[in-house]
Amino acid sequence: MTATSNVADNPYSALGLGLQSSSQSGSNALGQDAFLKLLTTQLQNQNPLKPVDNTEFLGQLAQISTVSGVEKLNDSFAELSSSLSSYQTLQAAQLVGHDVLVPSSAGYLPAGGTLDGAVAVGSSGQVLVDVLDASGSVIRTLDLGTQSQGVANFSWDGKNNAGETLDAGTYKLQARLVQGTSESALTTYATGAVQSVQLGASGLTLDLQGLGAFSLSDVLQIL
Repeated sequence: MTATSNVADNPYSALGLGLQSSSQSGSNALGQDAFLKLLTTQLQNQNPLKPVDNTEFLGQLAQISTVSGVEKLNDSFAELSSSLSSYQTLQAAQLVGHDVLVPSSAGYLPAGGTLDGAVAVGSSGQVLVDVLDASGSVIRTLDLGTQSQGVANFSWDGKNNAGETLDAGTYKLQARLVQGTSESALTTYATGAVQSVQLGASGLTLDLQGLGAFSLSDVLQIL
């Protein structure tokens, strides 16, 4: 007498269940509880003529450990990420009151102080730094002389080309490399005092006096 069964060979289809792709996330991902329920239901409804193979069953049990391990690993990484963010914030907070060097096309002149910065020199030649006012007029040109490839520092005393002392504030910067009869623009950097540190969705940002907000990753040097 031939035994028959109304249970489909594929119990997942009969139950309306199926393993989700590993690329899925969120509510569509197969969690540990759902996986255990699926495996238990499969065993209860398996075809007696085609019981689950021992090797297949052991493989499914191994998947339980894998699912559990991945969930624990995700939790551990989340805790580690939170700890690193807190530690980085505390470290960055120590920068308040210090000067840092960042890429900027403007610099800040404090009252009675100097506007300091640097220029990235791509190849040897004469380096000139122009200081401009809010209207874009050149008020002072700093001649750094012949510089080799690397970083050339500069400091402006706050005086214009006529020797007059100007007010404190933010001034634009332009640098150029002169090689014979040709000129090329150079990247400028400015020194700014860190006034505060903020942690946002995009990471840590530093508020620099007169220059605005910069990412912590923008800092080239701490002075």
